[in-house]
Amino acid sequence: QVQPVESGGGLVQAGGSLRLSCVVSGRTFSNYYMGWFRQAPGKEREFVAAILWSSGITKYGGSMKGRFTISGDNAKNTVYLNMNKVEPEDTAVYYCATRGRTFLQYDYWGQGTQVTVSS
Repeated sequence: QVQPVESGGGLVQAGGSLRLSCVVSGRTFSNYYMGWFRQAPGKEREFVAAILWSSGITKYGGSMKGRFTISGDNAKNTVYLNMNKVEPEDTAVYYCATRGRTFLQYDYWGQGTQVTVSS
C-alpha cells in the first residue's frame, strides 16, 4: 500500500526556514510527479511545488518560487521541501502527494503536517 508520510512541520518565526520531509512507503513511481500542496483555514488547497522523479524537473506555485525548493532522494524514496524566508501567509497544513500524472493531479496523499509562521 502506497502511503506518503510528512514530517518537519512546526512553529517558525517570519523570515526563518523550515524543511519538510515526505517518505513514501510501498511502490515507487519513477515516471511520475511527487508534489507538495498546502491548505490554510478557510482557503482552498494550493499547489506549492512538484518534482518529476525521472528527470528532476521542478515546478513551483507563484508565491513560493524563489523561496521554496523541492528536492528528492530516490534511494530513500523521500521528497523534501525547503522553505526559506517564510511569511505568516505560509501558515497552512502542508500535504505531500505521489503518483502524479501531472504536477497538479495525484493518486496518493499524506495526512499533512502543520506549519505555523509567527509574525
